[in-house]
Amino acid sequence: MPSISRRIFLTLALLTASLAQAQLSIEITGAGANRIPVAIADFVGDGAASRIVTATVRSDLERSGLFKLVDTTGVALDENSPINHADWKGRGADALAAGSLARSPDGRMEARFRIYDTQKAVSLGGAAYVTSNEQLRAAGHRIADYIYEKLTGEKGVFSTRIAYVVKNRGQFLLQIADADGQGAATALTSTEPIISPAWSPDGSKLAYVSFEKKKPIVYVHSLATGQRHIVANQKGSNSAPAWSPDGRRLAVVMSKDGNSQIYVVNADGSGGPQRLTNSSGIDTEPRYAPDGSIYFTSDRGGSPQIYRMGAGGGDVQRVSFEGSYNVSPRPSADGKTLAFISRREGRFQLTAMDLASRQVQVLTDSNKDESPSFAPNSRMILIATEIGGRGVLSAVSSDGRIKQRLSVAAGDVREPAWGPFFK
Repeated sequence: MPSISRRIFLTLALLTASLAQAQLSIEITGAGANRIPVAIADFVGDGAASRIVTATVRSDLERSGLFKLVDTTGVALDENSPINHADWKGRGADALAAGSLARSPDGRMEARFRIYDTQKAVSLGGAAYVTSNEQLRAAGHRIADYIYEKLTGEKGVFSTRIAYVVKNRGQFLLQIADADGQGAATALTSTEPIISPAWSPDGSKLAYVSFEKKKPIVYVHSLATGQRHIVANQKGSNSAPAWSPDGRRLAVVMSKDGNSQIYVVNADGSGGPQRLTNSSGIDTEPRYAPDGSIYFTSDRGGSPQIYRMGAGGGDVQRVSFEGSYNVSPRPSADGKTLAFISRREGRFQLTAMDLASRQVQVLTDSNKDESPSFAPNSRMILIATEIGGRGVLSAVSSDGRIKQRLSVAAGDVREPAWGPFFK
C-alpha cells in the first residue's frame, strides 16, 4: 500500500479563554492504490484570497488519499484561460482545475472555477460561489467537493463538519470543526464528562450526554442559537442518543426500569419515552439505518453482539457472529456497510461488514478503537483510538486503504461524530 510521509499542521481556534491555542495534526499514513493525478493551477485575482482558496482545494484533495497532485508551480489560470490539454496530459495530469477570485464593490468576492478532463480534452463543468474574507476556506471546500464529485462520481465531504470532545486540564469541551479540523469552535464547556455527540439529519443540532448534573442526561443543542433542552432525564442512566432519519425522534438508552433498555423519545422533549426493547440483558448503543430500522448492542445471548430490529421494536435479529465481542454498530448512509468495534486477541479494532454478503474486514491495526462514525458519503469512517496513552482521532476508508490520524496536542480527543451533508 502506498504511503505518504508528510504531516500537515493546521491551526485550530482557541478552545477557551483559559486554554492555550491547540493545533490539529493530520498525518496521512495510507492512500488509494490508483490515485487520480490532478493539477490545481493557482487561482487568479485577489492575491492573498486566491492563495487561501487554492491551498484549501489542494489540501482537501490530497488529504482524501484519492488524488495525486501534479506540480503547477508558477502557473496561474482563470476559468476562461485557454487550456493546452496535450501539455497538461504530458505533465501527467488527468484533470486540471483553474479559477479566479473577483472582489465586488460591497466587499464580497466571487470564486469562479472550471475543471477539465485533459485526456479527453473537454470541460467537465464549473461553478461560481459568493464568498467573503471569513469564508474563503469554505469556498475552497465547496470547490474541492465539486472536483471530487466530477472525478469520482461520489459526493465530496470537505464542506461537512465533525464534532468531538477534548479533555484538557480537568475540562471537557464539545468542539465543532470543519472536516479537516480547522475552524474549531466550542459548543459546550463542562467540568463533567460529555459523551456520545450525535448530529441531527439536517446538521443544525447535536444530541449528547452531559454529566453536569452529576448523572447522565440527554440534551439536544441548537448550534445556531446555543440553546438546548433536555430530552431524556429519567431515573437512573440516560445515554446513547441516536436520531431517527426524519429528525423527529431519538432512540436513547435508559435504566429507569432496571437493566439498560432502548426507548424512543421526541426530539423536541415533548411526551414520554416509548420502550422498544424488553430483554433480560443490557440493550444499548442504538443507531438508525437509512430505512428506519435500528442496530444495537446487546448481551442477551451471553456476550456483547450486534442486533437489528424495526423502528417500533418487535422482532430482533442477531447480526454479528464472528468473535465473542462486537459493539458500537454504525450503518453507513448508503445502507451497504456496517461499521463496529470487534475484540480480537485482546485488541479492540474497527471492523466493517458488507451487509449484502455478510463478509467482515478488520480495518485498523490499533488496540483501542471506539466510537466509529461514517462520513455522509459512506467512504470514510472516523474513530477514536489511543496512541501512547492519549486519545486521538483516526479516519479510515471503508475498504481500509486510506488512513489518516488526527490529534490535538492540548489534550485527549474522544467521541467523534461526522456531520451530515448540508441541506
